[in-house]
Amino acid sequence: MTTGQASTNTHLPRRPYVIVLGNEKGGSGKSTTAMHIVVSLLREGFRVGTIDLDGRQKSLTRYIENRRAYCKANDVELPMPLERVIVRSTARTSDEAEADEKMRFEDTYVELMDQVDVIVIDCPGSDTFLSRLAHTAADTLVTPINDSFVDLDLIARIDPKSYKVAGPSLYAEMVWKARQRRQMADGGTIDWVLLRNRVGAVHAKNKERVESVVEELTKRIGVRYISGLGERVIYRELFPNGLTLMDLRDEGVSERNDFSMSHVAARQELRALMDGLNLAFRREKVA
Repeated sequence: MTTGQASTNTHLPRRPYVIVLGNEKGGSGKSTTAMHIVVSLLREGFRVGTIDLDGRQKSLTRYIENRRAYCKANDVELPMPLERVIVRSTARTSDEAEADEKMRFEDTYVELMDQVDVIVIDCPGSDTFLSRLAHTAADTLVTPINDSFVDLDLIARIDPKSYKVAGPSLYAEMVWKARQRRQMADGGTIDWVLLRNRVGAVHAKNKERVESVVEELTKRIGVRYISGLGERVIYRELFPNGLTLMDLRDEGVSERNDFSMSHVAARQELRALMDGLNLAFRREKVA
């Protein structure tokens, strides 16, 4: 890991700050967003650990493994997180499985606690006990959604005639329960952020309706929203090499010669995303 300078930062909290990427729907850009958050923080001098709770697909872990392989193949050094994977329990009963998963989740947290400043957790696209544990532990919960009512349906029930919020959906109720558990456990709060990924550049009636619903959600269920990552080919191209937008200016990175205006726009999106997360420890470091 190449971010040792972070260890001298006296403004950091005594325990790692936990950022959770959660959404019960696949294809929303969780792992891509997680990796860009991880590398952004590494490049700012923070020590970062990752926990991948999707033991089957391991998208975030595969991204990191690709990055390590790229560094070895190209004899280049890039900042790396400490990555861990927690797979679902194979215990026979649900009680035994939950006890096993809780123990391994806590053990992994404790293992990373003295080595990192921030832990980024990538949850699977389904409701699991491990995912609920992670949501309860979150200081910031990031829920990437695509700009569509299909994704919004996971957050809230929408009246098809008025396009008003009729009530929270299952995922929003799960987050509400996680907030309650967190409050009872240590008095902490969870900052829930909807990250609107792949927002189309063309103004359309559907986009306008989605915007209206999201604004209503901020008042109804205590969530705020920010723009995320656009639908750019570059994100898909970076994954096989484990690279992020922030790596493309580094010496030794062959893709740096392909840097274009599209990359510049994408980097601006990413900077806006990081600022929009409003992470207190980043502000404290600058101060």
